[in-house]
Amino acid sequence: MNDVTITDVADQSGVSLRTVSRVINGSTKVNAETRARIEAVIATLGFRPSARARALATGRSFLIGLIHDDPNALVLDPVQRGLTAVLGARGFEVVIHPCVYGSEGLMDDVRGFIQRSRVDGVVLLPPISELPQLNRVIAAEGVPSISIASVPIEGGTMLVSMEREATRLLTERLIDLGHRRIAFISGPSRFLSAQQRKAGFLDALAAANMKPSHMTEGDYSFESGLACGEAILSGTEPPTAVLASNDFMAAGVLKAAAALGLSVPTDLSVAGFDDSSIARMISPALTTINRPMRAMAETAARRLLARIDGQEDGLTHQEALPIALSLIERESTASPAR
Repeated sequence: MNDVTITDVADQSGVSLRTVSRVINGSTKVNAETRARIEAVIATLGFRPSARARALATGRSFLIGLIHDDPNALVLDPVQRGLTAVLGARGFEVVIHPCVYGSEGLMDDVRGFIQRSRVDGVVLLPPISELPQLNRVIAAEGVPSISIASVPIEGGTMLVSMEREATRLLTERLIDLGHRRIAFISGPSRFLSAQQRKAGFLDALAAANMKPSHMTEGDYSFESGLACGEAILSGTEPPTAVLASNDFMAAGVLKAAAALGLSVPTDLSVAGFDDSSIARMISPALTTINRPMRAMAETAARRLLARIDGQEDGLTHQEALPIALSLIERESTASPAR
């Protein structure tokens, strides 16, 4: 058991209890030299502040809510790691609250979560972050929030991943490789992110005076990618390239191609979206769009802490910070053989 108290830290540092408390709570009112001295004493003594005492002293819970309806663990894991890397350094914990997009009781569910947990702020992920009415509910509770979304959402402060532009870039690359029969598997049409990715695909084809070889809708699962892939590749005049709206569905297309005896990328090029860890694990490794979820989560955490601390930090209420995405070319795409 650690019996070191905040008084011991103050005595050894030669400062007041208030100054030590300010350092512990991340206040900017302590100069760098004094802060460094106090932090060195804290490390030497092994002092660990009581979470309950900090909450009582500051009026904060030191809890941040992560609200989502994303079953993809390969997206959630980097988000959680990014949030905890930044928030943990300030003594905040992440409370994860899964929801059901489109459910009748969603707004009451989120309102109840905020009231029960007394979180100091919330981070919203798509598709939950796509609902403007949710921003109004959270604002009414007086809790700062920041969203990650594919388009600016009314009433929200957010990081906007440029998914339409990224999908256009990936489609243009397939066209540059020589593909003229390109199929597209979208995500659920009710999601704005799925709409953005589909729009980017169609933008690139229109600029090249081309039309889609096939268009179909999946649900972002491996199973839907497999089913869509089987239907597309078994038909007459199959495509030479398939672009799926996430890596899981692209992996399903790869399996469908293998079952039909097609070699990737010799007979068929396949591309995905997200650059999740599965894109590097499967064979051939997947060409995809890198959506840097950990980096975005870290940025969201820093911005949210700035709002909690009353700092502007360059991103005010109802503003959006664009996040450019990048193309990652791997083994699953090449020029068509036919």
